[in-house]
Amino acid sequence: MSTALSLGTEKISKLLLRYAVPAIIAMTASSLYNMADSIFIGHGVGPLAIAGLAVTFPLMNLAAAFGSLVGVGASTLVAIKLGQKDYDGATHVLGNVVLLNCIIGLLFMAAALVWLDPVLLFFGASAETLPYARDYMEIILAGNVITHVYMGLNEVLRASGYPQKAMAATLMAVVVNCVLDALFIFGFGWGIRGAAIATILAQVISLAWQLRHFSRRDSFLHFTRGIFGLRRDIVGSMLAIGLAPFLMNVCACFVVILINKSLKTYGGDLAIGAYGIVNRLSFLFIMIVMGFNQGMQPIAGYNFGAGQFDRLVRVLRYTLCCALCVTTFGFLVCQLFPRQMIYLFTTHPDLVRIGVEGLHVALLVFPLVGVQMVTSSFFQALGMARKAIFLSLTRQLLFLIPCLLVLPPLYGTMGVWASIPVADFVAAVVAAFMLRAQLRRLRQISPPAC
Repeated sequence: MSTALSLGTEKISKLLLRYAVPAIIAMTASSLYNMADSIFIGHGVGPLAIAGLAVTFPLMNLAAAFGSLVGVGASTLVAIKLGQKDYDGATHVLGNVVLLNCIIGLLFMAAALVWLDPVLLFFGASAETLPYARDYMEIILAGNVITHVYMGLNEVLRASGYPQKAMAATLMAVVVNCVLDALFIFGFGWGIRGAAIATILAQVISLAWQLRHFSRRDSFLHFTRGIFGLRRDIVGSMLAIGLAPFLMNVCACFVVILINKSLKTYGGDLAIGAYGIVNRLSFLFIMIVMGFNQGMQPIAGYNFGAGQFDRLVRVLRYTLCCALCVTTFGFLVCQLFPRQMIYLFTTHPDLVRIGVEGLHVALLVFPLVGVQMVTSSFFQALGMARKAIFLSLTRQLLFLIPCLLVLPPLYGTMGVWASIPVADFVAAVVAAFMLRAQLRRLRQISPPAC
């Protein structure tokens, strides 16, 4: 309890570091977790396998959308309830997270497996890449419930005052996944299916560790009788708050479909593979920003619930500064050393050439991405679902999709790459205006301490 209460009393910079550093390590590890599959598949299977993996991204985003709908909403709700001293309500959130993730995970798995081939073809698979995409997703979908429960419990673990344990769960999954990737792909020769099996087995091990934590009575939140029945008020609040990241991931699904289809039309399978590499590299830095956001959210949610608005504004300022530093660093690395970054995944000359071109253009305004991400997470942490949803939609639905419909027919693959920075720029401007307006309202309630 003292750990949770420190969210309202401890120095903000110290708190953000304590919560964000484990989250950053966990999110970076999560990104490396995904990159490991791409790296091992690229060097151990081939360039078409990378393209096949890229084709699965929309389906992976859709699965992640349902996971975030429950997990992120639960994390915010737990933080707010702890700030309000509603410990019984926070415990019931824990039980609802497990049950709801099981239900959604099973339904998604069943639907996706039934229509897997038509879905992958719609997402941009060709006759050459479909077998790779199918082999990978059949196994990933079979373990979908495990993935959802693992991700949901990690969010609750972090929000309930155990950021280091949440980090440890993710690191455990990453290390196991990398070891098993090498063993299954290079040792056993299982190809892309080996990478998928490694992913699920790694999550099984981490989930078992999480369940052990929440089964212990000395844990701040733990499993007790009567918390596993779905409660309308809790489920409704979780889904309302989690709707913003859910819609963001759904939009990401449609965006990747449009990108894959455009690249398939104007550049072929290797262009899709190049986008997969660019996406993985940019996500490495985005996940670091998400780590800062995850560190910010319990602090912001608690202090908002407790009415301590000066502390709320301070944690926002720190997080914005850190996010800008991360995305600027990512921009410089990818602009100055693009070929070296692509070589991490493949040495295929055509794939390297296309990937370098995409990396240069797609990350042109990357430093501004941090502003939009932090602003959306800030509104989400405060339970302002409508504003968070709107910001989640602006970049992808309102700006990126129209660009992808207009620019590729005019400029081919270059039009696809150029759509990304155009949308990033406009979305960051909109987020900055909305954040400025919200801060004015907060200052009217309580001027922030300098």
